[in-house]
This record gives sequence, C-alpha cells and structure tokens, in this order.
Amino acid sequence: MKFTFTQKPIDQAPKEYVRVRIVADGQTKLVIENDTQTLEIGSKKWSEVNQRKFILLCRSIIAEAKKNKFKKIAVQLSESPFPQLSEILLPEFGSTIAQAFEMANYEHTAYKTTPKEGWSNLEEVLICGKTPDEMIEGFKKGQMIAHEVNQCRELCNTPGGDMTPTTLANSAKIALKGTKATVKVLGVKEMQKLKMGAILGVGKGAEEEPKFIIIEYFGGPKNEAPVVLAGKGVTFDTGGLNLKPTNSIYEMHMDMSGGAAVIHTLALVAKYKLKKNVVGLIPAVENSVSGSSYRPGDILTSMSGKTIEVLDTDAEGRIILADALEYAKKYRPRLVVDVATLTGSALGTLGEIASAICSKDSKLTDLFQKLGEESGDYQWPLPLWDEYEEFTKGTFGDVANIPSSGNTRYAGAIMGAMFLYQFVKDTKGIPEYPWVHIDMAPVMTARAGEFLAKGATGAPTRFLFKLIEQY
Repeated sequence: MKFTFTQKPIDQAPKEYVRVRIVADGQTKLVIENDTQTLEIGSKKWSEVNQRKFILLCRSIIAEAKKNKFKKIAVQLSESPFPQLSEILLPEFGSTIAQAFEMANYEHTAYKTTPKEGWSNLEEVLICGKTPDEMIEGFKKGQMIAHEVNQCRELCNTPGGDMTPTTLANSAKIALKGTKATVKVLGVKEMQKLKMGAILGVGKGAEEEPKFIIIEYFGGPKNEAPVVLAGKGVTFDTGGLNLKPTNSIYEMHMDMSGGAAVIHTLALVAKYKLKKNVVGLIPAVENSVSGSSYRPGDILTSMSGKTIEVLDTDAEGRIILADALEYAKKYRPRLVVDVATLTGSALGTLGEIASAICSKDSKLTDLFQKLGEESGDYQWPLPLWDEYEEFTKGTFGDVANIPSSGNTRYAGAIMGAMFLYQFVKDTKGIPEYPWVHIDMAPVMTARAGEFLAKGATGAPTRFLFKLIEQY
C-alpha cells in the first residue's frame, strides 16, 4: 500500500479518492454527493476510544474500503479528536495507524486464482491535513513493521505440505538477506554432535529432517550480552502417535508461528539497524507419524544432559525448546524469551485476546504487559509458583513432558512453562539468565471482529521488536 501526504484538508481531496470520515455514534455508510464519495465510519463516542479501540477503528476503515472495492481513499488523522490518544507521541501515533492499515490490507492469496477484477486490496491512502514530519516518519516505521508482520503471516499461512524444516530455514535466509545478520542452519549430524536428543527425538518420525536455525545480529556494543529469542518451529503437528483428533489437527501448519515471529523480528531489527545484539534460535521439526516416531514412554536425553520422559507425543513443542534454551546459554544472554504455540490451555484461559506469559521475574512480566499494550500484541501473566514444580518430575526420567501425577488437564499452560523452566535453571536451582515464556497459542489466528483476514496474525512480532528496542 502506498501512503501519500498533502497539507490540504480532506474536503479538497481529488475526486478519485473516496473520502473517509469517522462519525461518533454514527452508522457506517457510503454517501455520494455531486460525484464525490464519502465513506462514513461509525465510531464510539470520542471519549471512549482508547488505543486498543483506535487500532480496530483504523483497521475497520481498510476493511470497509476493501469491502466496497475502493482502490484509493483519503483520510485526515493529523488532528485526532480522541482525547485518550493525546499522550501518544507523534511518531508512535503515525506508526500505529500505518501498522493497522497495512495489517488490515493483507490477505493470503498465494494459492488462489486471481479474479478478473483483481484482488480487493487497497492501493493508496492519501493522508490529508497538516501532518507533522515526526508523524510521517512514524508512518514509514509502521509500514516497515507491518511488512515483516505480514511476511510472518504469509509464512505461517503456508500449508504444511509446502512448509518443512528446510523450507523454514530457507525462509529465514531470504528474510535476512542483505542485512548484517547471519543465518546458520544445523542439520542432523551437527545436532548429534551437540547431543540435541530432544529435537532429534521429536523429529525422527518425519521424512523431512529436523533443522536448528541460528540467526545472529550483532549491531550493538561488542561487550553487550545479547537478547536471545527462541521460537518453536513445528512445521506440522500431527500430535505424533498421540494423534490429534480431527477438530484439533486443522491449522497445525501454524505450529511454527513462534519460529516465524522470531525470524521476522530479527529481520526487523537488522533492517532497522538497531544498535542491539540479538540472537534467534528456531528448532524446526515436523511432528509426524511413522514406524520411527518417538513413542509414549520413550526417554530422550536433552542437550543439557537432563532426560525427558515422554508421556504424550503431542506435547512436543516444549521438548524441542528444551534444547534451544540450553543452547542459549552459550551466549551468556541478558534475557531469553521463548515464543511458542504451546498449549490449548492458554487459549482456554485467555480466549483469543492475549498471549499467556510466565516468568519468575515480576518486573519482566510487568514490562511485557506494558509493551504488549503499546505494541498491540497483548500479554497477560500466569503464576509460576514453586508448588507447580513437583508435577514436572518424571518417574523414569528427570522430567516428564506432561504432569506424571495429578490431573493432566489442570493448569496446562503453567505446566508447559514450568517444564521449560527446568532447562533455564542450573543444578543448584538458580536461573542462568532472565527468562520469559510466551504461550502465543491464543493469538495464533485472527479472531472475529479483529478486522484481519482469516489465518495467522503475525503475533507477537510487533511486541518482540518493541521489546528489543526498549529493553
């Protein structure tokens, strides 16, 4: 989408642009007078529009324009009538608008035949009125962010038959091409040397070999420890021998959404040339069913040396992340964040509104909540109390990938996080680095009323980029 700017008021916009006005307490409708089309977007009272509602309002503008097959619209947002938004800095305000517009304009059409009239995507938005330079810069930044979010969505929406660990690794190379970042891909032999038995165990049932993708970007001071992002990259999750039921297996090509978000966050960081040191780690596997699939009751030896008792082959994401969290220790990181579509439990707890986060550090979870609100990728903490830890103990291995006692349906999101915590702490029980777990399963796909196309949301790419900027 192209953004153009004019200092003229919207009343003087050329006739080829459909003028968009926001009407408080009004109905959304198209008004045609003297060959001029005006799209009136109904909004709540000005005083009720906060940042969350403003994002949805901006998206609704694009959704209505696409619905009416408009190609060019004119809007005037430089003088916001919403009092609650007055404290947002102009660059952030411009960025928020651009992100909302671009994300609402995206659709996954790669596998569709182009209709004769073409796709309904909007081509140009004319921003009318006196738009400050800082706000224009914000639009440019917002477009860059939204582009990577949409590329992440494109990656996640790719069908499982076309998305393999190798494809995901190649996608990382393409996304980071031409930047200062380096991409290294470990195959089976390299992982065997590193004793990554967790990743290899999950991936051995598939024809496609697992990969371990390492993205390094060192744009900050040489003596500054990096932030490490670890993303779950299960390119298709059948559930393994604990096969998923029909209603649960659809959309499991998106089980690599955490890995995709890490790839495109690193792409953003590198393209924006942030003066930060950031590392991305993506264990990529296909959790498949075959005669060589790992089995319930198997004991896998992770890179850390801890053994994992497999009680459910459908709890595979936490297993492969165990090796990634151990590998992260090589960098002596100042922060590690793992991102995964880990549990249906998180979805059952929070609905489709926010990612669940877990950490032993309340200051970090407070920061994540704050940046979640600012970015639009909302986060909400769940407790990681010591009382939960006993349920991670294995009967025949050091740890079990689901609770070995009690009801396995209870506190599933917390249990997944507590399992991962076992690979964060050292033998004395002390965390080796600050760590936060993000269970993004609730926001993997767009929900109704979000004014986004069906499919992946690209979460939490916006949040992770803002975190890297500000941490």
